[in-house]
Amino acid sequence: MTVSLSAFLQQLVTSPPLLITVLLTLGVILVNGWTDAPNAIATCVSTRSIKPRHAIWMAAAFNFLGVLVMTALNATVAQTIYKMVDFGGDPHQALIALCAALFAIVTWATAAWAFGIPTSESHALIAGLSGAAIALHGGLSGINGGEWVKVLYGLVLSTLLGFALGWLCTKAIEFLFRRADRQKTLEPFRWAQIGGGAAMAFMHGAQDGQKFMGIFMLGIFLAGGQGDAQSFQIPLWMMVLCSLVMALGTSIGGMRIIKAVGMDMVKLEKYQGFAADLAGAGCLLVSSLTGVPVSTTHTKTTAIMGVGAAKRLSSVNWGVVKEMLLTWVLTFPGCGLIGYLMAKLFIWIF
Repeated sequence: MTVSLSAFLQQLVTSPPLLITVLLTLGVILVNGWTDAPNAIATCVSTRSIKPRHAIWMAAAFNFLGVLVMTALNATVAQTIYKMVDFGGDPHQALIALCAALFAIVTWATAAWAFGIPTSESHALIAGLSGAAIALHGGLSGINGGEWVKVLYGLVLSTLLGFALGWLCTKAIEFLFRRADRQKTLEPFRWAQIGGGAAMAFMHGAQDGQKFMGIFMLGIFLAGGQGDAQSFQIPLWMMVLCSLVMALGTSIGGMRIIKAVGMDMVKLEKYQGFAADLAGAGCLLVSSLTGVPVSTTHTKTTAIMGVGAAKRLSSVNWGVVKEMLLTWVLTFPGCGLIGYLMAKLFIWIF
């Protein structure tokens, strides 16, 4: 099942709830590009391989390509997010609950950005949707355990694989270039670091763009009274729209998060920054191809930790890591509770 642009615009004009849902969805995508995408370019900025403004525009462009290309090739992540919770039953109330979940995500992500902490919009999305679905159904019957368990797989995968690949990539580069003149490798690794940052931005768009397009499709189907649609095809116009909005969010920048991830957690050299980007992009590629939704923030930061640990454990600023872990741990109950309360409030009002 797919939706043409003309049919979408006609439905948008005649359905105020859909208009609100679309605006909130695009708002979440904008916030994601604004607060989450800077993680992709944090290392290439911190190693001074590229100027911050140039890095932000590069990330915006490759976020756009990631959303467009990967969704066209493999949209399994979008399908997972779409089926993770059950908004069936009364389509009107379901649409209101979805709006509440999106409102909760924007609130949580903006608050985290204000404190300069790289939260995960992926986890906020999952938590907000789950909280709203529980409120809608009055219990856990609104949660699809078979799809939700993939989120837990993603937590483990992004943590272990990101850290392990970061450590392995660093050790491999150090072994291959052990006899090379350090000064002569600086320029090649500067360009490699820029390429790694571009790859991370591409995979960020591939992962997070799909998640939000799955929600976009859910909103359209609910507004049309089709809460039981089981499969769909993401139309090209939606890929272009979502990728442009994410790119716009990225272009706004996020120097606080770049500093927290790329500068405060570990002091990296250019080859180490390249190793972190290579590890993070590889982990995201595996996750995207297998349809497992993971956090790009989680993946990138654990890859950086693995790179730092390859040198010595003391080179990692564990205080910053602890702060990030605390944020991730709080995201599920915190954003989930906001989603639950907002859903109850919205359903009561509307």
